[in-house]
Order: sequence, then structure tokens, then C-alpha cells
Amino acid sequence: MAIAKYSLTALDCPDPVELANFYSQITGFEVVVAHRNKDGQPQWVELVEIDQTRIAFQKIDNYLKPTWPEGPVPQQAHLDFDVPDLDIAEELILKIGAVKSSIQPSSNPDDNFRVYFDPAGHPFCLVKRSN
Repeated sequence: MAIAKYSLTALDCPDPVELANFYSQITGFEVVVAHRNKDGQPQWVELVEIDQTRIAFQKIDNYLKPTWPEGPVPQQAHLDFDVPDLDIAEELILKIGAVKSSIQPSSNPDDNFRVYFDPAGHPFCLVKRSN
């Protein structure tokens, strides 16, 4: 028997609305400001699909970008997104602000995944969906 039910993944970032909007363009999920700080600024923003939170974004004032794959700030976490075509998905995510990592785990063009950074510097992967 499970002790708990998994509910969501949250990413620290300097601007939760901006990052939620970025991932909303990838997933199509709705952006919901779930909590504001005492000054009324968004503190916790969620991506919601059919009334269920999928990913949350939390504002951190002194946020430091991950330095993946090495360096003083570890990747902390990363997200994978399945896509039917890596080249088409890459073109689309680059247009909305993603940056392709200059370091890819493999130089084989037939590999089924690629690494990118979101606007807050979190690494994430596009993974070619196997049929």
C-alpha cells in the first residue's frame, strides 16, 4: 500500500508566470496563479489540465540557474516531453524561448532525445516518442 499519492513537480524560478507560460506553450496546459505574496505578486503558479495540477513554478528571489552538466549549481531536476518528431518540436520550442544545450549526451543524430534549457535555465529534454 502506498504511503502517499504523487501530486506535482515544482520548479524554482525568478518569474513563475513567465516560466509557466513557456511550458504552457509546450503542453497546452492552463496557467493558474495559485498564490500571491503579500505585495500581490505571483509566488506560486501552476499548469493545470482537466482540473489537475501537472507542474508548478515557485518564485525564488535569489534564484541561481543550474550549471548543467557540471559546475557549482546542479541541474536540480529536469522534465522530459515526448514528441513525434524531434526536428519539428525543436524548431517550435526555440521560437518560444528555449535554448538548445551545446552539450548533448550523444553526438549520434539517430538518438531519441535532445537537451534544452528553459528561460530560467532548467534543463529539459525532448524525447522522440516510440510508436
